[in-house]
Amino acid sequence: MDRILDGTKFTLGVCYYPEHWPETMWEDDLERMLESGIEVIRIAEFAWTLTEPAEGCFTFAFFDRFLDLCREKGMKVIFGTPTATPPAWLTKKYPEVLNAHPDGKRLEHGGRRHYNYNSPVYREKTALIVEKLACHFGQHPAVIGWQIDNELNCEMDEFYSEADNCAFRIFLQDKYGTLEELNRAWGTIFWNQTYTDWEEIVLPKRTRSGNPNPHALLDYARFISHSARDYALLQSKILRKYLKEGDFITTNGRFDHLDNHELSKESLDFYTYDSYPDMAYNADGGRQPSGLRDRESSRNLSEVRSVSPIFGIMEQQSGPNGWTTCMAAPAPKPGQMTLWTMQSIAHGADYVSYFRWRTCTFGTEMYWHGILDYSGRENRRIAELRDIRKKLDLIQEAAGGRYQADVAVVKDYDNCWDLRIDIWHRDLEAASQSAIFAAAQKSHTPLDYVYLSEEGASTPLSSYKVLIYAHPCIMSRKRAAVLEEYVAGGGTLILGCRSGYKDLDGHCVMQDLPGLLRTLSGVDIPEFTRTCPSDSPVRIQWKDKCFEAPVFNDILQPLVDAGEPAEVLGIYENCYYAGKGALLRRHYGKGTVYSLGTVFTEELAAALLEEVQAAEPERKTFTLPECCELAVREKNGVDYYFVLNYSENCAAVEVKRPLFSLFDGIVVEKEMILEPFGTAVLSGLPV
Repeated sequence: MDRILDGTKFTLGVCYYPEHWPETMWEDDLERMLESGIEVIRIAEFAWTLTEPAEGCFTFAFFDRFLDLCREKGMKVIFGTPTATPPAWLTKKYPEVLNAHPDGKRLEHGGRRHYNYNSPVYREKTALIVEKLACHFGQHPAVIGWQIDNELNCEMDEFYSEADNCAFRIFLQDKYGTLEELNRAWGTIFWNQTYTDWEEIVLPKRTRSGNPNPHALLDYARFISHSARDYALLQSKILRKYLKEGDFITTNGRFDHLDNHELSKESLDFYTYDSYPDMAYNADGGRQPSGLRDRESSRNLSEVRSVSPIFGIMEQQSGPNGWTTCMAAPAPKPGQMTLWTMQSIAHGADYVSYFRWRTCTFGTEMYWHGILDYSGRENRRIAELRDIRKKLDLIQEAAGGRYQADVAVVKDYDNCWDLRIDIWHRDLEAASQSAIFAAAQKSHTPLDYVYLSEEGASTPLSSYKVLIYAHPCIMSRKRAAVLEEYVAGGGTLILGCRSGYKDLDGHCVMQDLPGLLRTLSGVDIPEFTRTCPSDSPVRIQWKDKCFEAPVFNDILQPLVDAGEPAEVLGIYENCYYAGKGALLRRHYGKGTVYSLGTVFTEELAAALLEEVQAAEPERKTFTLPECCELAVREKNGVDYYFVLNYSENCAAVEVKRPLFSLFDGIVVEKEMILEPFGTAVLSGLPV
């Protein structure tokens, strides 16, 4: 049986819920899916009670019938473990499996993701249902893979049950060994928080001042990630025992308080993501300063690619979406379903599964539309799906191609989690990440993301000519050494303000700033300040231009006795530090480090990309309007250019050398016109 993500083809799938529909509808649904180009369906991720209607009473007849029909029709199946929604009989008999609010009050049954990872009872019941399902269905010829749970840490990424309290203490004992070391790491001498017994420690909760210990909160984030990963590993180990040759294990989403890279390494064969571009409109009321709107989803796809270079989309938006209580979003306009599919594929997805086949007529998600509306009639979306299938058949040769980028944004989980704790950090990072991505998109500069840890980088840093590490407040000796090695070997590193301010415990370092990055950057920071909203905006003068320097300013100067000194490129133009350094450059080994004393604005990020000669790497091949995204996937020495028009208007693209259009089967020269929301895939001509 053909597999997905084997590097040979693009595959389309859809989420299907046979339990929502009369059995008399199944056959027609499967046939219509297959006729429309759907080859794979995901099932069962919320269907625990169908296989265990009462404790210890297992029945498989329902899914036996459905899977046998799938085998008969030739439909492949990804089977979801149903642990995101425990049965009512389980939560009633064992209420300790439920998550709790910070005040200790348990959540009620209903909704989803209301359990906790650390309940011994829930882990036992999880292991049993997964074992039973894997044993019974693992060898079924229609099943090609398994999805663990559904969207780990979605909606609920904090846990306060008694089981979590107990597990947290064990986690801390394993990490610190002694209370003396924990008290040091948490700085408990401040405000008399010192612990003298492990039982005194509870999960961080709201205090009288509204400010829980920030160092405890950092460990709490690490604990939640550890708990989620361990829960996934529990399931993965069981599933591995029953997999057929070639079958896979995955999970979906990319949520907070979770080290997705470690999760993937420990438990998965590849990662899948749920892509809902319309949610970009909801994130800030559709008022992004960048104006990227649904194109913002490319940032999430790029982050997923850092986990799995070739990945899958388990849920791709196909219709208007929203719960009955929130997340209301418009329907995709004609062509947008194709655009969003190609957006996912351009960024490395070889499998795209739509959410969902039929729109449910009941429940919280009854407005979260799928391919078919409530009546099941033929509609614009199913017609577009069929056209997508035809388009993908024309570009199969690009499947398995690797996304090409010379520039990467560096991140790490410690700093990501610190953002939720430290508003000094949070205010900088959100603005900078948005600005850097927008500048890269609008200059048609492909961008990767790389994550650093104490074990190294998720992708070898030497793969990139330029790295941007916006605000690594938390820094360690190992990570600083990795950056030093990268720059010494010829790489270019761009650092933003507040770099190197803290250690791994979240303590401010008792060193001259930027702490562990002083040797590399050749920079000294004698003073810093947040900008004052009531003052005139602070500006930087660089390259005969003025740039705003919002939120935070490090006042930079070259470090004395640092070998080759840093060079001042830009200075602050106003405020009491006018004339002081705002942007410094220092050559280190074979490479270069830029230190920026403020938050990245879109204008500053664009200027820096030009400065390091990274912007618009395909300028000899294309001149593209700002409304278009360019992505390149390479396979067997051939570059495949994905050009995506996010505009409601036609877009004219100048093609500067002859290229072959895979959709049209023709050679394109000089100019190519993309329809509103149109896409094109081009490759070089055979030699």
